[in-house]
Amino acid sequence: MKSILYTALASTLLWSVASHAGELFQLQSPAFADNGLMDKKFAGNNSQNANCTGENVSPALVWSNLPAQTQSLALVVHDPEGAKGLGVTHLVAYNIAPSAAGFAENALRDGKGFTGGKNTPGTARWYGPCPPPGSGAHHYTFTLIATDLPPSLPAGLTREQLFDKLKGHALAATGLIGRFGQ
Repeated sequence: MKSILYTALASTLLWSVASHAGELFQLQSPAFADNGLMDKKFAGNNSQNANCTGENVSPALVWSNLPAQTQSLALVVHDPEGAKGLGVTHLVAYNIAPSAAGFAENALRDGKGFTGGKNTPGTARWYGPCPPPGSGAHHYTFTLIATDLPPSLPAGLTREQLFDKLKGHALAATGLIGRFGQ
């Protein structure tokens, strides 16, 4: 009898979790699956860096199910394996309107729909992956943060400065990983 009761309880819990899964704050890209490989076109393009051999196209992103109190969003793209493990930040974007449902391809490269912070290379827009050959596929972590702050943060914040401003104001976060290597 206990086994039937436990089975019924487990089935009910699994159904409950599955039926609410669609309500999770989610970030996705039509360009690559979570933990999937990104196309070379998304890699950086910089004649001063031999590892930047792509087109510097920024991927399209879509999100859904924002927390109810969201007043703005922030997006950070970070490569923890970059700079030999010290990390490279490829994008710091914030003051994103909660009415937005995502970014079209190249919107992050072109500075559309957000206030740009300062990434590791010192730009305020998408700077595509440039991992050195032989370093394996790096993990580019796209983190979208819902905040209760109105879209009024100043331009030029680094990743660390943005995180300091978001302390006590982050409502939820969701992430997506794209991998790229040469």
